[in-house]
Amino acid sequence: MLAGAKVACVACCFGGRLRRTGRRNLELAFPDLAPSERKRLLRGCFENLGRLLGVFSHFAEGDTDSLRGIIECEGLEHLEAAHANGRGVILFTGHVGAWELSSFGLSMFGYPLSFLVRRIDNPKVEALVDRARTRLGNRTIDKRSAAREILRILQGGGTLGILVDLNTQEREGIFVDFFGVKASTTFLVAKMALRTNSEVLPVFAPWNREQQRFLLQIDEPLKIVRSGDEEEDVRRLTQALTSVVEKYVRRYPNQWLWIHRRWKTRPPGEAEIYDRPGRL
Repeated sequence: MLAGAKVACVACCFGGRLRRTGRRNLELAFPDLAPSERKRLLRGCFENLGRLLGVFSHFAEGDTDSLRGIIECEGLEHLEAAHANGRGVILFTGHVGAWELSSFGLSMFGYPLSFLVRRIDNPKVEALVDRARTRLGNRTIDKRSAAREILRILQGGGTLGILVDLNTQEREGIFVDFFGVKASTTFLVAKMALRTNSEVLPVFAPWNREQQRFLLQIDEPLKIVRSGDEEEDVRRLTQALTSVVEKYVRRYPNQWLWIHRRWKTRPPGEAEIYDRPGRL
């Protein structure tokens, strides 16, 4: 993992567009922070990517004992209680810490799940990555054709995992507050939870520098309010899960994916936030 962190530091030095995106995002999220502190957080972002690369390299290996030795799992009782209700379970996370561990780690502890992914364009690379992700019983679902499969999983009492902190095209998201700035956010979790009566739980895997371990943390389920107005209920639940992601980013600010253009999609009439068009 140390080698991965060093590689990421090199990327930090040479990834000009990524650095510009990171600096802009940090200005939006922490406008009162000194430039030197923002620079430190951005460097931490790249170090975190390297650490993720290092831990992911262990997924395909036969022996998981080395991984178990650096993971502390807390909150499994919340997941067990959700399963005991007999309903579907949605686990959501964000790009904090080793987010790939939020799925692989659970399968390693005996709780496999299905989760949404964007397939990698290179089929050989995709096959390698998918084999590593699913080695212990997880299933990946292509997010571009997932609706029916998601309904089947949740209506059957299964578990679905999804990342909820990526910029979303306007037709696929709604605007909610993220660090006080409107961010286009997927409404999929909220709609599916409301329509299938599923439980919605946060799961994150940040790195604890002092203990030199990852904390695989499953929190209590979100409280879901049904007012009879589905549009408002979806907005309220989407805001609630986005606020949970923000809480974790504030707690581990050097472990979030600052180089992603999270605020790229703007409400109608609003000016662009980023100087140049791009995609990450």
